[in-house]
Amino acid sequence: MLINASNINSMYTGFKILFGKGFEVTESFAPRLASMLPSNSREENYAWIGQIPAMREWIGDRQIGNLEAFSYLIKNRTFELTVEIPREDIEDDKLGTYGEMFKQLGSQSKIHPDELLFGLLKNGFSVACYDGQYFFDNDHPVTQADGTASSVSNMAAGTDPAWFLIDATKMIKPLIFQTRRDYKLTSMNKESDEHVFMHNKFLYGVDARVNAGYGLWQLAYGSKLPLTAENYASARAAMRSLKANNGKPMHVSPNVLVVPPSLEDAALKLLKANQLDSGASNIYANTAELIVSSWLD
Repeated sequence: MLINASNINSMYTGFKILFGKGFEVTESFAPRLASMLPSNSREENYAWIGQIPAMREWIGDRQIGNLEAFSYLIKNRTFELTVEIPREDIEDDKLGTYGEMFKQLGSQSKIHPDELLFGLLKNGFSVACYDGQYFFDNDHPVTQADGTASSVSNMAAGTDPAWFLIDATKMIKPLIFQTRRDYKLTSMNKESDEHVFMHNKFLYGVDARVNAGYGLWQLAYGSKLPLTAENYASARAAMRSLKANNGKPMHVSPNVLVVPPSLEDAALKLLKANQLDSGASNIYANTAELIVSSWLD
């Protein structure tokens, strides 16, 4: 191939098409688990996340939520993935061998939010959310209907691999993924570019400015107890019993079970089998969508 501006531009267009195909066909769980939000600055303050909206009869003046009660910042981070192609491979028209690589770049970009989000779940027992408590904690402060404070739990301590029950039915999700600059393929492919001149190689890379953080802890339950029908039922009951700061039910509907590969068999038996190991009918069959993530190991 003759190395000139026209051919280089055509090659780059082809690479972008392959990148887009890889991005399109790759499955991502991010939209199921996280509120996908735009970002317009270096960081975003989700002070509103602690104000659970609920209607009340309008008697007297309006009751205004106190957004200053919380401050939860998610700072954007910049990520990149870069590859290089030797000039000789372009001259000798060997680009066909790179097609799958650019599809993989697209695939890696699509699942990068999953890596961040599942990392948040995994670390949720030791990282704080908007109320200052660990995301999975026994001491989340909640104000009761009479104005008194109480501590509420969304976790079960233990020594087994952690599994997570999620309510993904709400407009606000238990996790947040924000995008300041979306994933995009760029290049350094002019003969006058320093890297090309010095190293005789063309550069192609993906970069994005994004980050992930915690949303509503009420919509997630983390357990390190064995994944059994009894413990699964206990987690569901705990989530369904949650109330907002005004004492009204939150109508939590856990519908996603997230597990590491080591718990996949137990999760499949729980959600797909007609009978439990005890021989009793499995009343929990099909009560949740199963997500298995290697990011949790």
